[in-house]
Amino acid sequence: MFRKLLVQEMGIIGIDSIGIVTLLASFMGAVMCLQTAHQVGGWIPVYTIGFTVRQTTILEFSPTLIPIILAGKVGSNIASQLGTMRVTEQIDALEIMGVNSAGHLVLPKILAGFICIPILVVMSMFLGIASGALIAILTGVSSMADYQYGVQVDFKTYDVIYALIKTSVFALIMTSVSAYHGYFTEGGALDVARSSTKAVVYSAVIIMISNLVLTQILL
Repeated sequence: MFRKLLVQEMGIIGIDSIGIVTLLASFMGAVMCLQTAHQVGGWIPVYTIGFTVRQTTILEFSPTLIPIILAGKVGSNIASQLGTMRVTEQIDALEIMGVNSAGHLVLPKILAGFICIPILVVMSMFLGIASGALIAILTGVSSMADYQYGVQVDFKTYDVIYALIKTSVFALIMTSVSAYHGYFTEGGALDVARSSTKAVVYSAVIIMISNLVLTQILL
């Protein structure tokens, strides 16, 4: 039963989020490329475009903004689902039957987020850098050779490790905070909506504070 629930939650959190992550990463990579090209303006080497897109994508955009966007989609879904089950007494029914409701409902969501969100972030890194290369060639702001050199120059593997550590922490924050607000909802339908809103707001705030602390610690 637990494996079945875990696979189901991985589909909801991971597969259903591929579209929004693809769209966001592709356009952000292209925009960063154009903005960097505008700032370079002939005074800085052209390969700086690829370097800047890579660093911005790996260090901050993918590991921080993608989880915040997913907090609005995934977090609100988790909170509203658990909140609805709480106000309709489905969770109480599980507990009466002797089922550990937290382990049955919450844990699969947290594990699914911990597994799927880092994968989505890695995917967004590739898409952001690739879309930057595509728009650089299409607009003529950089050649493929210069862009590729910029992506490769002074690359440190630790940057990716740092990004994945942050992403894993943010995934746990997002799923656990959202599950908390949904699981302890009290009242009726309006309170479910309030719990969903609180889940998104609290997740975003805690993620930003954690981002500052983790950046200071890890870098």
